[in-house]
Amino acid sequence: MPRFALLIEYDGGPFSGWQAQADQPSVQQAVETALGRLDPGFAAGARIGAAGRTDAGVHATGQVAHADLERDWDPFRLSEALNYHLKPAPVAVLAVARVADDFHARFSAIERRYRFRLVARRAPLTHDRGLVWRVRNPLDADAMREGAAHLVGKHDFTTFRSSICQAQSPVKTLDRIEIEEREIPHGREYLFRLRARSFLHNQVRSIVGTLERVGAGSWQPRQVAEALAARDRAACGPVCPPHGLYLAGVGYPVDPFAP
Repeated sequence: MPRFALLIEYDGGPFSGWQAQADQPSVQQAVETALGRLDPGFAAGARIGAAGRTDAGVHATGQVAHADLERDWDPFRLSEALNYHLKPAPVAVLAVARVADDFHARFSAIERRYRFRLVARRAPLTHDRGLVWRVRNPLDADAMREGAAHLVGKHDFTTFRSSICQAQSPVKTLDRIEIEEREIPHGREYLFRLRARSFLHNQVRSIVGTLERVGAGSWQPRQVAEALAARDRAACGPVCPPHGLYLAGVGYPVDPFAP
C-alpha cells in the first residue's frame, strides 16, 4: 500500500484536539472522514498517524500526518480531493507527498517547532479573537528573553510538565526560544518561537505563561531558573490558554515536501 505524508493546517477552535474521540469533534476524525470518501481502507476504519497530538483549541500551520492508501494517487490530485471533502471544516491539506514505507510522521521526526502569539492591548480582540492570547498591558520583552535563556538546553522540565503527561521522562532538550516584539495598531504583539526534538504535555503553554509573568513584572528573570530547578509543578507560573499556540512545523532528516 502506498504511503503518503500530509502537511495540514487547521484552526483548533472547533475541535477537542487532534486525536479522535468517540463523542467529540477532532481534527484527526475530520481528515479520516475525508479520506474515507476516497479510499476503501479508511471507509472501513483505517487510521492516520500524526507528528503531534495538539490539545483542544490549539492550532497548526505545519502538522504532518501519514496515511496508507489502497490507490497510488497523484499527490496533487489527492490534496485537491481531500480539501474538497474537508469543507466546511477549518482544516486544509497544504501539500501531499509520496513517502517510503518506513516513514512515520511521529517517529521519523527530529524536530518540532511551535509558535505562540500573545497580544497586549486594552481593547478586546475582533479579527484575531480565538487566535491569540490577549493581555491588557505591555510586557518587558528583554526580561522575558533573560528568563527564557535559563530554559534552553537539556533539563528536567518537571515544573513545566502537565500532571497528566504520559512521557516516560521529564528530561528534554529545548534547542531554542526566540521572542519577537512588534508594534501593532493600538498595542504590541509578542511572538514566541520554540524548537525541540519533542515536547512534554503543556510544556510550551507552561513556559509562555511563566514568561508572561516575567514580562509583566510579577516575576524576576532569575525566578524562572529557580522554578526549573525546583522540579515541582507547583513552582510553575500560570498555564496560558491554548488558542495562542500553533504547531508551526515538523523537521525530518529529509523534508518529504521539498520540491
